[in-house]
Amino acid sequence: MDEEYDVIVLGTGLKECILSGLLSVDGLKVLHMDRNDYYGGECASLNLVQLWKRFRGDDKPPAHLGSSRDYNVDMVPKFMMANGTLVRVLIHTDVTKYLYFKAVDGSFVYNKGKVHKVPATDMEALKSPLMGLFEKRRARKFFIYVQDYNESDPKTHEGMDLRRVTTRDLIAKYGLDDNTVDFIGHALALHRDDRYLDEPALETVKRMKLYAESLARFQGGSPYIYPLYGLGELPQAFARLSAVYGGTYMLNKPECKVEFNDEGKVIGVTSEGETARCTKVVCDPSYLPNKVRKVGKVARAIAIMSHPIPNTNDSHSVQVILPQKQLGRRSDMYLFCCSYSHNVAPKGKFIAFVSTEAETDHPETELKPGIDLLGPVEEIFFDIYDRYEPVNEPSLDNCFISTSYDATTHFESTVMDVLNMYTLITGKVLDLSVDLSAASAAEE
Repeated sequence: MDEEYDVIVLGTGLKECILSGLLSVDGLKVLHMDRNDYYGGECASLNLVQLWKRFRGDDKPPAHLGSSRDYNVDMVPKFMMANGTLVRVLIHTDVTKYLYFKAVDGSFVYNKGKVHKVPATDMEALKSPLMGLFEKRRARKFFIYVQDYNESDPKTHEGMDLRRVTTRDLIAKYGLDDNTVDFIGHALALHRDDRYLDEPALETVKRMKLYAESLARFQGGSPYIYPLYGLGELPQAFARLSAVYGGTYMLNKPECKVEFNDEGKVIGVTSEGETARCTKVVCDPSYLPNKVRKVGKVARAIAIMSHPIPNTNDSHSVQVILPQKQLGRRSDMYLFCCSYSHNVAPKGKFIAFVSTEAETDHPETELKPGIDLLGPVEEIFFDIYDRYEPVNEPSLDNCFISTSYDATTHFESTVMDVLNMYTLITGKVLDLSVDLSAASAAEE
């Protein structure tokens, strides 16, 4: 371990693994360490025994739930947009050759007390029970505008500069009501609150296009894909990739103390009395607690069930978004469900998550609107964790710290953090023009 590296990465969470892979592919010499004896850090994937140990202490899981190792319960479950940035990053690093993806069955939104399929195209808008007859026609016109919109072709702009026009003004032009705006903004464009309404509309239109293109990609009921055996496969795939490029992975390294020189710049990392030298450190907030601040907390529930979420067309994998306005909250709530069809549970079992940015200290009460949609559950665990973000100046100390994972059940915010960190570390913007068909692996 006593040698020189370009970068030392601490923690094997998803963000750290992706960065370690990208930097290795760039030709940097990377040492990747974790204080735990398993991959994944906060976003580890647990079997049943590990899940019980984490939430129930010494209790043992009941036998009727089946074999412990048939479970892969992701602690930070997130679906991937089929044409989204994360998939492009995975293809860019060629890590897709170690992973098999399967399309996710359903994408739903909660509206006026009911769960509805998210309409993503002009044809679906006409069929959707979310809107009355006249609203459907207006929504259809808006969807057609978005589908035809091309940033580099002014003929498709209908005289509006979307870099200047706000989302609120664009929507007003089509006369859409608040109800429709709610599902477009939160379930299609995946905004986490309503600030987007007063920001330039281009970002929202791009997000809607990404949703529609991803949906068309697999001809399924949703724009999302998810790896077979869950996200726990990702860190391990990146560890393999890193090895191919000469990177080194070490698990079970206690302490991992970051060392600084007199100017406060990183010079290495010490574990078990040995110091590996480096000029840059990449890590999650837990490795440099004095360089981060708490910015919020996430409340979540994990449930094991023997049926799909009701009113989702028997989807074996599904996301349901509950927009903040529908619940009288400041932030959205998310439902995530996966099952034996993605090999994350034994046959006949479903794993559901309910998560949200916590606004109280009572996850049981706060998550009730989401839990009420699940139907009968066999087991349920509650958890609340703090979210941190870095407050250091990386140009001064050469420490690149990721932000904690948010409550969303899709990857769009996570991967933006990774790309920003990549640019800070390397001074380059990652080229993501890749052949998307490289990740079409497991349709069935």
